[in-house]
Amino acid sequence: MQLKLSASKFPFAPLLLIAPFFLWGTAMVAMKGVIPHTTPLFMAGMRLLPAGVLILIAAVLMDKPQPKGWSAWLWIILFALIDGALFQGFLAEGLVRTSAGLGSVMIDSQPLAVALLSLWLFQEHIGFWGWLGLGLGVIGISLIGLPDEWIFQFFDANVNATMGNWQDLFASGEWLMLLAALSMAVGTVMIRFVCRYADPVTATGWHMILGGLPLWGISSVRESQQWQNLVTSEWIALGYATIFGSAIAYGLFFYFASSGSLTSLSSLTFLTPVFALLFGYIFLSEVLSPLQWVGVGMTLISIYLINQRDNLAQKNQTVSVEEKTTQQTPALEASVQK
Repeated sequence: MQLKLSASKFPFAPLLLIAPFFLWGTAMVAMKGVIPHTTPLFMAGMRLLPAGVLILIAAVLMDKPQPKGWSAWLWIILFALIDGALFQGFLAEGLVRTSAGLGSVMIDSQPLAVALLSLWLFQEHIGFWGWLGLGLGVIGISLIGLPDEWIFQFFDANVNATMGNWQDLFASGEWLMLLAALSMAVGTVMIRFVCRYADPVTATGWHMILGGLPLWGISSVRESQQWQNLVTSEWIALGYATIFGSAIAYGLFFYFASSGSLTSLSSLTFLTPVFALLFGYIFLSEVLSPLQWVGVGMTLISIYLINQRDNLAQKNQTVSVEEKTTQQTPALEASVQK
C-alpha cells in the first residue's frame, strides 16, 4: 500500500491500518440495539469522553508529552469542536432522524472531501486512478446503503414518479449526516496542523474529552432518561463502542493521519459499511441483496485503485515508453540499412 506511515515499524502494519474501520463497523452493529433506549447526545458523549480518558492513560504509560503552549491548546480546542462535538453530535442526531443505510452512505462519502482538502492544502497527488477509485467507492457504498428500490427507480424511465422521494431527503435528517461527514473530513485534515504543536496520541485524547463535555452538558439540559432504560447487554455494547469503536479506533486513525497520504488512509473508510454489513449478517442475520454484494466488490476495487494509484500510473508510463521504443526500433533499423 502507498500509506507510507510510521505504522511500517510494526510487524502487523496492514492489520493496524484496517483496524479503525473494522472497529467502527462492528461498533455500529453493537450500537443498533442501544439507540432506541438512550438519547443521541448522551450516546455521543459516551463515545468520546470516557474514550479520551483511556487514551490519555495510555499516553502517560507510553511517556507521550502533554500539550504545551497556547498554540497547542488552541488547535486542540478547535479540533475538539469540529471533529469531536460537531461530528459526534451531528452523527448521533442524524442516526435518530434517518435510515442507517442512507446515513452510512453520507458519512462514508467523506473521503471525497478529504481528497479535495488534501489536494488543496498539501498538494497530494490523486491522479486518474485515484479519482476513478473515489468514484467507484461512492457508487459502491451507495449500492450498499441505499434501498434497492431507489436504485431501480433511478434507472426507470418513469423518473417523475420517484422525484418526490429525493425531494424529501433533507426533511428527515440526512443533512445532519452530511454535516457529520464534512466535520470528520475537516478533522482528518486538521490533525496535520495539530501535530505541529502536540503529540498525536495526547491530542486525540484531549480532543475527545473536550469534545464530549459540551455534548453531555447539552444532554443534561435537553434530554432525559439517558441511561435509565439501558440493560446489562446494552451497557456492554456501549462499552465496546467506547473502548474499541472510539478509544482504540480513533487513536490509531489519527496516529496514522499525522503522516502519510490522507487520501489513501481516508479511502479505507469505505471499508466501514462493508464490515458493518458482514457482522450484521453474522450476528443480526441481516441478508445482503445482490446489489449490495456488487457494492462490496466495487468498494474493495476502489480501495485498491486509490492505494495503488501511483504504481498503476507508473506501470502505464512504463508500458507507453516500451511501446514507443518498439515502434522506433524498426525505423532505426531501416535507416541503418539504407
